[in-house]
Amino acid sequence: MVQAGGKRFRPQLLLAVVKAYQPLLLEGAKQVAYGVELLHTYSLIHDDLPAMDNADLRRGHPTLHTTYNEATAILVGDGLNTHAFYLIATAPFSSEIRVELIKTLGENGGLEGMVLGQAIDVEFEGKKLDLKQLKFLHTHKTGKLIAASLKMGAIIVNRFQLGEELYRFGLELGLLFQIQDDLLDLEESKTTGKTTGLDWNKNTFVTLLGVAGAYREAEGLADRLEEWLSRLDKPVQKELKKVIGKYLRRHRREGRDKKVNKREQREEG
Repeated sequence: MVQAGGKRFRPQLLLAVVKAYQPLLLEGAKQVAYGVELLHTYSLIHDDLPAMDNADLRRGHPTLHTTYNEATAILVGDGLNTHAFYLIATAPFSSEIRVELIKTLGENGGLEGMVLGQAIDVEFEGKKLDLKQLKFLHTHKTGKLIAASLKMGAIIVNRFQLGEELYRFGLELGLLFQIQDDLLDLEESKTTGKTTGLDWNKNTFVTLLGVAGAYREAEGLADRLEEWLSRLDKPVQKELKKVIGKYLRRHRREGRDKKVNKREQREEG
């Protein structure tokens, strides 16, 4: 599942921040970025399990529990989770930096972050949340690991104040990503590389706001993020644009306006 592909978005964010300020640290930072990707991949493997989404496709390949069995998928996820922290603990940085990196990933990937978001998602499946609750859910489930990746890049280059700002930026970026993923769930599996159509009874921005409303929410977030990005230091602004530029408006596709109008008519009818 690690070699199957994926956007590698989180490690790219981390490395972009390092490259902006101390490119000589990139080789060592790759080990930390790899750890972040392993933790993210573990979360996908567990998310696809029968007890969660019961999905049969991920990154264009059959999910592990369908290829092997559920026990194997659980153990592979466990292994990737723990190995992520081993990689960071042995990265070529000072003990102080490594501790900060481990603390940041542990906090945002665990009980105070991604795992909490996933738990809320499972608990309230079939029960409607309001917009504030929905944003809380997805800030934790998706946003916190994205935000942590940016912050960890800043930690490596010893720019802790910048790390706090990038963390806040990352939380907003994570919400945009989640809305876009909710919209992409409407697409065919061959487009997304994962099983689609599983979210009809889940709390998503599409089920709460409708398709048109989800697009409006995404547009507002994209506008804010672009303005925020323009205020950052030129070096990090330049490197982050290379990574997130193509994603800021990925919810815009040729012919999508027509599709939205048709779906709006059905919703209103």
